[in-house]
Amino acid sequence: MTDNTQAAMMETATPQLSSETTANGEQGIVGALWRYPVKSMMGEELNVTSVTEKGILGDRAYALKDAQDGKIVSAKNPRKWPDMFSFRAMFESQPNGTMPPVQIMLPNGTQISSTRSDLNEVLSQGFGRNVTFETVPPESPELEEYWPADVEDLPHNDFVTDGGTLSNTFFDLSTMHILTTSTLDTLRELYPQGRFEVRRFRPNIVVNTTSKGFVENSWIGKTVSVGDVHFEITGPCPRCVMTTVPQYDLPKDSGILRAAVQHNEGGVGVYAKVLQGGTIRRGDKVMPKD
Repeated sequence: MTDNTQAAMMETATPQLSSETTANGEQGIVGALWRYPVKSMMGEELNVTSVTEKGILGDRAYALKDAQDGKIVSAKNPRKWPDMFSFRAMFESQPNGTMPPVQIMLPNGTQISSTRSDLNEVLSQGFGRNVTFETVPPESPELEEYWPADVEDLPHNDFVTDGGTLSNTFFDLSTMHILTTSTLDTLRELYPQGRFEVRRFRPNIVVNTTSKGFVENSWIGKTVSVGDVHFEITGPCPRCVMTTVPQYDLPKDSGILRAAVQHNEGGVGVYAKVLQGGTIRRGDKVMPKD
């Protein structure tokens, strides 16, 4: 599969507005669902998914670990891992009680199964660093984050920091990330030179909305129902250098992160906690409640 074909597949996640979306943008419909089986690799779009207290079933089920320092491999440090978004992971079958193997697409288009006996060697060759494929998260995972020099008002400048993630998981700060089309449209207006596409932000749920502004900010502290699933919206999703790195046909663009910092305190989308699991489908109504 060519890079252009993969990019076209990713673009199917960009939702189209629906007549079911309310005029005031306070609610909407599910335009896209995404799952990322291997942390920081490109993921797979879904039409329907089960949601548990740990988020979308199978999301961030696996990760890579730096064999030298033991840190979880993350696109948050593109200086060390510049090619993370050239890899893509898809489950070989639907997750159920246990997580099935994944097919990993390499930058050259070759697909390999995570069941291969030489998987670590193949991946290490692809990354140019020794890595191991991890199926069980450590109790206290650690990763690195690079803070770019060309984006003002960040906590650090041209600096790499060490950070933790959610204990016993491969998630950074939350198990669910929700993003509205209103936010993407607003950022496009504020920075028209930038390509604010869904794949830059790696949400789990894209909500079609029609109002202007950062609609989901008003959901923070509220309960949101999606299908028969209920979420507590816990806070904004702070963005990092990952949003600026190239992905197939998407160019490197520090202006993406700069616009988020300047106009929405660095947030794009919101984090959520699952209060009641269930099933979500594309087209389901998204209903925020006080």
